[in-house]
Amino acid sequence: MKKFLFTTYLTLAFFCLAFGQQLKSPNGKLIMNFALLADGSPTYNLTYKDKAVIKTSKLGLELKNDQKSLLNDFTIANVQSSTFDENWTPVWGEVKTIRNHYNECAVTLSQKGTNRQLLIRFRLFDEGLGFRYEFPTQKGFTYFVIKEERTQFAMAGDHTAFWIAGDYDTQEYDYTTSKLSEIRGYAEKARTENLSQTAFSPTGVQTSLMMKSADGLYINLHEAALINYPCMHLNLDDKNMIFESWLTPDAKGDKGYIQVPFNTPWRTIMVSDDARDILASKMTYNLNDPCKIEDTSWIKPVKYVGVWWEMITGKSSWAYTDDFPSVQLGITDYSKAKPNGKHGANTANVKKYIDFAAQNGFGGVLVEGWNQGWEDWYGNSKDYVFDFVTPYPDFNMAEIRDYAKSKGIKMIMHHETSSSVRNYERHLDTAYKYMKANNYDAVKSGYVGNILPRGENHYSQWIINHYQYAIEKAAQYKIMVNAHEAVRPTGIARTYPNLIGNESARGTEYQAFGGSKPNHVTILPFTRLQGGPMDYTPGIFEMDISKLNPGNTSHVNSTIANQLALYLTMYSPLQMAADLPENYNRFPDAFQFIKDVAIDWDDSKYIEAEPGQYITVARKAKGTGKWFLGSVNGDNSRTAQFKLDFLDKGKTYIATIYADAKDAHYKTNPQAYVIIKVVVTDQTKLSQFAAPGGGFAISFTEADKAQTKGLKKL
Repeated sequence: MKKFLFTTYLTLAFFCLAFGQQLKSPNGKLIMNFALLADGSPTYNLTYKDKAVIKTSKLGLELKNDQKSLLNDFTIANVQSSTFDENWTPVWGEVKTIRNHYNECAVTLSQKGTNRQLLIRFRLFDEGLGFRYEFPTQKGFTYFVIKEERTQFAMAGDHTAFWIAGDYDTQEYDYTTSKLSEIRGYAEKARTENLSQTAFSPTGVQTSLMMKSADGLYINLHEAALINYPCMHLNLDDKNMIFESWLTPDAKGDKGYIQVPFNTPWRTIMVSDDARDILASKMTYNLNDPCKIEDTSWIKPVKYVGVWWEMITGKSSWAYTDDFPSVQLGITDYSKAKPNGKHGANTANVKKYIDFAAQNGFGGVLVEGWNQGWEDWYGNSKDYVFDFVTPYPDFNMAEIRDYAKSKGIKMIMHHETSSSVRNYERHLDTAYKYMKANNYDAVKSGYVGNILPRGENHYSQWIINHYQYAIEKAAQYKIMVNAHEAVRPTGIARTYPNLIGNESARGTEYQAFGGSKPNHVTILPFTRLQGGPMDYTPGIFEMDISKLNPGNTSHVNSTIANQLALYLTMYSPLQMAADLPENYNRFPDAFQFIKDVAIDWDDSKYIEAEPGQYITVARKAKGTGKWFLGSVNGDNSRTAQFKLDFLDKGKTYIATIYADAKDAHYKTNPQAYVIIKVVVTDQTKLSQFAAPGGGFAISFTEADKAQTKGLKKL
């Protein structure tokens, strides 16, 4: 490991100004200026290669209970500057090692009339800026309530933005692409129906927010290390193009309860004139604390199948019976109920998935709807919904446990809380003990519906603390967590790598609820994936949902080749082959790629990228040296052209290309694909067609002359 740290008061990176400080990134391309206005208001601005990224913007917090706010009347009491450079090894990830290199400036402010101390810490990386508020231990200022955080991000133009509507309870929206000035006009249309949603402003948007300026700068606003604090949204003053932080309130309307000493999450601004830099950045992870789990040997990336898509499409159900309009656990007698014949989580069906996983090299099987209570689980403000340990009569826990173990398969348990957070915490230790007793090392948790306690929001401080509690409690039991409907991740998986995945965005399930935009997957890596991996559940081969459920006319807006490419472009150490086994059996040659593709990597190279249009990435499998490539396309067809210079020099490979056929189209001909084998090297220039909503995927196998005989060389 290379690591060094030093403190200075005047170097090439730090300049003392009359009322502030200037900070440069290690490569000198980014410059941040901090200054106090005449009234003592703290401000900052940011430039990239002499182009304005953030114009002069105010910093501070508004307080409740008649306390003087932390907005003005400040003087600079102290400044400490330093630089930091290290390489660290993630437990899983896109690369084997991550460099954490930044210049830092910590400005301590003293407020006139109160003598309060506020420290604002700035870290400037080559790809962007992170800053946070810190409250050191001090007399007379120990507890306070935040009315609102007043951090500003003054944009330098009316940028093109890729955004979802601001909401306290859901991130499961399709992305809208518009100018910043057009957000207000699109707001109502952008906020589609969800089981729990709370809008707050016609110009409110969520982070991670991706933008592109007219002069070619790619700008991303987000946060890192969201701990014991409400999630930050952004509200736009669309007359002046100024975003201001907008925290998620609790049931009383308060934004945050603080006990000093305390640090807020980092506010992050990434910027580059190359979109690939945004995708490759590890700045969000670097702003989180190092791993706190001493032994991480039990945390293992996994490729899995499951009893899930058949339920999402309506082919089968979570509920065991249709007899009960109401369920009370411990009172309702399921032994007297008539099975509805549609329940997916039955022993025989689960064994089919276990067999399929074992036959095709998958490590895990997820089962939803295994536990009692699904007949009456949502929408009734019901506290005691599930106990997480009582299976339905047709789900033999012991038999399935032993059968999976005999096949070398690990089961993944499902805990749907129905957002009854108090109930989940009440049962959490018992539930985790039950998992370990039955050979489950991973849990998919869900938070569908309105939060209980009533009036709380999915992203308020109290609920953020619940999600963190569940992750840390799971680590004590050596359980990996895949949280759905929880808050969007902010790099916390560096500190707790048992957080192996999240949903926290509009995933594949919405393709069965009416569909998503065909370019959706070309935006998510620029936005949702900035804070951590997503359990997107790719791998759908049958796009016509009516063939699974005649009552569902939805269509998956993707080609098969696009679905294959998602295993590369939607990075996650937790990857599902989401479709039904019978659909994979119909297309065994395409399914081969899903069986072959790795899920943990030594290296990743972003080849092409343009938000909303296309992403192409190549990855080198951890420990094997095998390369894979995926490319997803947006609304319009294109021909990608690039050199395969990421391949190991001096080696010859057989490239198996899974691509859209010339007449493929996400809507009219999604299952049209071709598979081509060619000989390539690091000198090869590839030209490959991608259909609307399509793409291509490639596996590279090192080969000798005998193996390449008869194959075309590109």
